[in-house]
Amino acid sequence: MVKDLGIHGNLFGGILMSWIDEAAAAFATEYCYTPNMVTLKVGELLFKKPVKSGNHIRIYGEVLSLGNTSITLNIEVRKYSLYSGEETLVCSTNTTFVRIDDDGTPTPIGETIRIRHVEKVI
Repeated sequence: MVKDLGIHGNLFGGILMSWIDEAAAAFATEYCYTPNMVTLKVGELLFKKPVKSGNHIRIYGEVLSLGNTSITLNIEVRKYSLYSGEETLVCSTNTTFVRIDDDGTPTPIGETIRIRHVEKVI
């Protein structure tokens, strides 16, 4: 949307950061089978290419590590060309989420998730 673009017609970095956080949170909650995940940390974001109006983007996630109460993901954002299928890296970051209970206290990620994660890594 026009309101999401800056003076040079580029997507505001903060807007893209919010999309990254939302996509990463969705991935973390699905991977850990719980809606109770909150963002603990987002690593450095280096914007390598601009995103212009009409560009399509794809957001990819990969699990880097699974802790007792946390999950760390590598997130990549890529522009996607509808004409060639080519993807161009826009930015990437690592982000960590923590599983919490209803009071906001960190709580362990389920053992079945931990076993499934180990099996995927091996």
